[in-house]
Amino acid sequence: MPKNDFALAFNEVLEEKQLTKDIVVAAIESAMVSAYRRAVGASTAQHVEAKLDPETGVVTVYAEKEVVEDNIIDARTEVLLEEARKVNLEVQPGDMIVVETTPADFGRVAAQTARQVIQQRIREAERSNQMQYFERQVGEIVSGLVQAINAQGVTIGLDMKAEGVMPNNQKIPGERLKLHDRIRAVVMEVKDGTRGPQIILSRAHRNFLRRLLENEVPEIYHGIVEIRAISREPGARAKVAVSATQPGIDPVGACVGIKGVRIQAIVKELHDEKIDIIQWDPDPIVYISKAISPARVNGVYLVDNGNARTATVVVGEDQLSLAIGRDGQNARLAAKLTGWRIDIKSLSEATGDTLNKLRANKELMAMLPAAVEQIPQIEEILAKKAEGRAITPEEYTLLGQFVERVERRTVEIKEEAAREEEERSTAARAEIPTAAFNMPLDQAGIKEHIFNILTEAGFETVGSLMFAMKLDPNKVLGLAGIGPKSIQNIEEALGVLSFSEPEPEPMKAEEPVIAEALAEPVPAEEVPAETEQVDGKKEVKKDVVEEENEHAKDGVSLDELFKMKPEIFQTTGAVEDESADKKKDKKGKKKAVELQFDEDLGTVVGRKIHKRGEDGGEDW
Repeated sequence: MPKNDFALAFNEVLEEKQLTKDIVVAAIESAMVSAYRRAVGASTAQHVEAKLDPETGVVTVYAEKEVVEDNIIDARTEVLLEEARKVNLEVQPGDMIVVETTPADFGRVAAQTARQVIQQRIREAERSNQMQYFERQVGEIVSGLVQAINAQGVTIGLDMKAEGVMPNNQKIPGERLKLHDRIRAVVMEVKDGTRGPQIILSRAHRNFLRRLLENEVPEIYHGIVEIRAISREPGARAKVAVSATQPGIDPVGACVGIKGVRIQAIVKELHDEKIDIIQWDPDPIVYISKAISPARVNGVYLVDNGNARTATVVVGEDQLSLAIGRDGQNARLAAKLTGWRIDIKSLSEATGDTLNKLRANKELMAMLPAAVEQIPQIEEILAKKAEGRAITPEEYTLLGQFVERVERRTVEIKEEAAREEEERSTAARAEIPTAAFNMPLDQAGIKEHIFNILTEAGFETVGSLMFAMKLDPNKVLGLAGIGPKSIQNIEEALGVLSFSEPEPEPMKAEEPVIAEALAEPVPAEEVPAETEQVDGKKEVKKDVVEEENEHAKDGVSLDELFKMKPEIFQTTGAVEDESADKKKDKKGKKKAVELQFDEDLGTVVGRKIHKRGEDGGEDW
């Protein structure tokens, strides 16, 4: 094939298959190696490689052979020394060398033999390329043409000649698709199959609505408006909670658009699915009130018991069916959106429940005397409602105020009880040593069968068991297999335990006396000359010494230090004394220095005071 023709054909294959040049060249070279092995019957253990020139299409085959001097037994594995030295001058007989072994008519043979191998390698490269591309597209929207519709789902042709499958449970209910329709869907999952990547698509998942909103609303795409939560029943209704990340932005208005143009485009894509856009709020009461829209809410009362979070929503009589929705759809979507279990009650029903709660709780009645006084009036209104008589707006307002007063007080009582429980728990935790929470339970000395029961109940450390015993012993007593004798054994075992407190950190060593003297020298002329005779020796008066201690720590001037004998600083005793002082300093003890008048030197010097029996160094 002429040079230009081969280059054109090669580039056409690259463009058609949407593959890189290196992948196709590697596939052709690998196919040529297989064709050479098949043509000459070469062993698979022999190293063979092929090189393709993409411009000319010439294929050159190289094989590893043994160098022989004159007699070739097998031309497939041996080469003459003369030919081998054309490649490497230093080669010797018996060496292995890679030389060119392209057969004479290899171009025609390779074209026939390697066709299937090349096609297979290109298909594998195509699949690998598709797999990598669509793995990056998981969670994103792709567009394609409907190619087939069957009982299992819809087959959609995608980019890169790939095919995606949309199962029936991922279709929008009621949507009728036709062949060659162009549709959009979100990539849910990509699996590696025997015939290429298996791409699972969906139009019913909530992430499809999320991506549509990102495409239609620039504020969401740029992060100015954030989607907080989505609950959706495909083809029927969806609720989206949004919030603004910048002040002065209306998140709901940004999603709806001018005259609803933005949201209408999404509704049309979702087969006329109704979409409620609500503003997210950190206050659960406000958030739940908005999530129940379009119904108007009279009050929301929360009960948070840890795992079970329930919100009782009270609405007017005329708003009850709107709040619940068709087949409970509105309440169901609101519960998914907020994460709270929502119990919707009409105002009259909530008033009846609140009245019964108030009568059953004497403590609550004592706290709410005003509500107790309203009970006859409330009963009269409820009786009118039961008889079907008309109730005035003022009476409805009175019912709402009664429910609000009692329910709010009930919530406050529960919050106060929760705070007291937390304080009691904190106090009990503070009484237990920290080391107890690091001690395994098997070191407590509890009987084996009791230890096994406690371990199964989740008690792993001594501290956790002590905390449970302090907080609520009945919790431990309520375990299966634990009785009064077991509790007694636990209390006895915990009572004899002792926990060591962490040792205090050692005090920092002080500097030696000489360093202190050098750091703050005192001029010699400031040393007082007033002395008195005691036993024939001159000593400095006590009051003068105390005065001088304020000016010089050790009573030694820099000039006097230079007058001292050098042996003082060079003796072994001084070194030993300094090291001894350091050891004392580590124990937090201070050095004692006594000031005395030295007649030989004619000035005041500091002498270290040593313990009895110690052999200290020389004084200075």
